[in-house]
Amino acid sequence: MTASPSRTPAHDAALIRVILVDDHELVRSGLAALLAQVPDMRVVAEARDGASLLALLEHTRAEVLVCDIGMPGMDGLETIERVHSQWPELRILVLSMEDSPQVARRALGNGASGYVVKNAASSELQEAIRATMAGLRYLSPVITRSLLVPPSGAAQEQLTTRQLEILTLIAEGCTSREIGIRLGLSHKTVDVHRLRIMDRLGIRDVASLTRYALRHRLVV
Repeated sequence: MTASPSRTPAHDAALIRVILVDDHELVRSGLAALLAQVPDMRVVAEARDGASLLALLEHTRAEVLVCDIGMPGMDGLETIERVHSQWPELRILVLSMEDSPQVARRALGNGASGYVVKNAASSELQEAIRATMAGLRYLSPVITRSLLVPPSGAAQEQLTTRQLEILTLIAEGCTSREIGIRLGLSHKTVDVHRLRIMDRLGIRDVASLTRYALRHRLVV
């Protein structure tokens, strides 16, 4: 993507450079079109998943990363954690359909500066980007309200959205390969998620994982 010839160096310096990460091309295109109408913001790059984003950041400069949560392979929560660790100066703003307070807490704990739900008004995204650039934390009102409710302490709140998906499929009797096909992951990635799930829940075998899922009504 090249700069417009009409831009001056001073104007470029005032730009908020944004990277979009979402596995849906239509979503990325819509967001890019929206931000193209904002004079002081410019989308400088796009990625469809966490792995391609990490490669992109090696040679792309930006101030704000707008990141989805539910993505194939490396999910948004892991992506946020890795980006924040390697590029701590990059502000991370979650934009997701997921409005769970547990997921929001994990995202903020992993390094996100803000959390906006996808059904928010377009003006809210602009406000959130400017707030994070100013060093502030921005949360959609629905997220703010949900975070006011104290966490219940349930073990599954320790899991990412992707891990809950995998746990549910394990409890339904699916193999790692079957789960990988359904979720667009390699069976090795599924195995890694399974080990992390077991570690976080303090469970040592698949049969106990299944009993846990049934007990907590993750499957019927």
